[in-house]
Amino acid sequence: MGRGTELDRLHRLLRDRRLVTLTGVGGVGKSRLALRAARRASRGYPDGAWWVELSPLRDPALLTATVAHTLGLAEQSLLSSDEELCAWVADKDMLLVLDTCEHLVDDCRHLVAELLQSAPGLTVVATSRQPLGCHGEWVTEVQPLPAEGADSDALALFRDRAVAAGPQAAAAFTDPRRAATAADVCRRLDGIPLALELAGARLRLWTLEQVAERLGTRFEFLSDNRTAQLPRHQTLRTAIGWSHELCEPLERLLWARLSVFAGDFTPAAARAVCAGGPLSAAEVPRVLAGLAGKSVVRRTVAGAGERYRMLDTIREYGRTWLVELGEERRCADRHAHWFAAMAGQAAEGWMGPEQIDWYRRISSDHSELRAALEHLLGTDPAAALEMAGTLWFFWFCCGHLREGRSFLERALAATDPEPSPARARALWALGLAAMLQGDMTAGLARGQEAAAQARALGDPELELRVAYLVSVCILMPGDPERALELADPAARAPVIARGGDPDGAGALLTRLSAAYAYCVLERYEEATAEAAGLLAACTGLGERWLRAYADYVLALIALRSGRPGEAGRHVRAMLSGKRLLHDSFGIAIGLDLLAAAVAAQGDGVLAARLLGAGHVVWRTVGRPQMGSPSLEAVRDAGERQARAAIGDAAFEQAFLSGVAAPPAPM
Repeated sequence: MGRGTELDRLHRLLRDRRLVTLTGVGGVGKSRLALRAARRASRGYPDGAWWVELSPLRDPALLTATVAHTLGLAEQSLLSSDEELCAWVADKDMLLVLDTCEHLVDDCRHLVAELLQSAPGLTVVATSRQPLGCHGEWVTEVQPLPAEGADSDALALFRDRAVAAGPQAAAAFTDPRRAATAADVCRRLDGIPLALELAGARLRLWTLEQVAERLGTRFEFLSDNRTAQLPRHQTLRTAIGWSHELCEPLERLLWARLSVFAGDFTPAAARAVCAGGPLSAAEVPRVLAGLAGKSVVRRTVAGAGERYRMLDTIREYGRTWLVELGEERRCADRHAHWFAAMAGQAAEGWMGPEQIDWYRRISSDHSELRAALEHLLGTDPAAALEMAGTLWFFWFCCGHLREGRSFLERALAATDPEPSPARARALWALGLAAMLQGDMTAGLARGQEAAAQARALGDPELELRVAYLVSVCILMPGDPERALELADPAARAPVIARGGDPDGAGALLTRLSAAYAYCVLERYEEATAEAAGLLAACTGLGERWLRAYADYVLALIALRSGRPGEAGRHVRAMLSGKRLLHDSFGIAIGLDLLAAAVAAQGDGVLAARLLGAGHVVWRTVGRPQMGSPSLEAVRDAGERQARAAIGDAAFEQAFLSGVAAPPAPM
């Protein structure tokens, strides 16, 4: 409601200032104003406007990774997070919005200063209850909505929320005398939008006069002087406290317990984490709906299904009550173990038909997984180690390598070094992360440690997984013969005979390594047998991530065997799978291979465009082609054929058009 003047002023500021910070009390509307301003200004930024929500972030060390992931960087470089992000934005003309910075002010100040220095075309908008303190920062305090007059913005918002809560409330705003009462409510609430929304929600059950009377009593009780206006932060806290008092006892209890969530959450998570004592699991949905009706929580329905969330100010209030109740540790434990169990379920289902659904669900709960791991690292390091290793697929397949590597290293350092299943799996997962970052030395070292533990534990599944890791760390630098000693059918068979699952992740991953090694050695018949068998197995399981890599190998075989049309069909199938999982590394190698396939068919223009698009994706991944001779050979062959087909000038023009493909901002 309103904010036209503020939007116009902010729009003018963004033309001249590179850092604008919106400050103000909680609930005053900083985030909404920033969002509307960013959408309005986005057309003026060729590389888009990007929204980074920081309120769920509790570990300052993950700030840069959070920003990078929002921008599409896959965290696969060995550069530091700050260096990688600064290099990525250096040539960008974009708007970056950092929402809710107050709990990370020092870290945001440092990051923003580095980004602005590195990227002349970057503009940053921050929302925070206090300025960042950067050089060149322009601070704009967001004021409450005007609350004076019969047509004030505050009254319009109050009316809108009241009617949304109960259509019968509309009559309260048509009678001049009652409208005056409504205006008085707005003045008492100091025009703070969140306070107005909470009061408006009460008109579902009460009359306007009842709201005004009870709100007036509340404020007079808290103020030493009945006519004195409370400070704005106290006004909001008073309004929230009043709403809290008007909730039924079970609603207050659920409000406090829900404050343990870092971001948004599902009804199932709320039941699992918050039920107990007088609040049964069966009662949670009804009580949650009651809180939604009072605007304490907000309900959304999107691709991930029904979810709820609390605004930060309301969560903070609930957290104080959770501490008062003495339940902070208990709820945090239940939260952590619920999400650790979810990670285990996702790992079990990853190689099956629900893989895409698990990817979406785990991605939606990313902030909760972080919060759970942080809590367990401080209270139960062994459980943290188990959870971090279980999430291997999220770190490895979904582009969170640096974050995964950090959690795994911290958990390994905090636990007993004696061999255990959890430690062996964590070492393997850490090696995977290092390997995909191009750190083959670290990947090989962790793989060898995990191999020794797997043998000591007699775990054939883990032995197969380790064989994949070690073989790839040998294969990618250029030694396919040694890789085959670990990954070919003769090496796999004895391990499978000792209990290894032929359709488990270990056997299938090792098959991929063998197929690629055979291909590099130009042993195409054996490579086809391995890749086709892998494709059939993954198709039978309903799995998409690994199946796409089988298509990649089959495409490479077809291309090198003089069948570029067949190669193109395989690699397009591969890319469709990788896009579903946002696998940047898979997309990057797929674009290189598709470029080579279409170039071999004579379409140099399309090949150049694909190489340009691939160049952009490789920049998000880190080191191009991972420094692998075999991957570099594919890319170079496509460029040579494209240049030969259309000439250097046309190639450069088409390549740049691929680089300039539209971004995918908020």
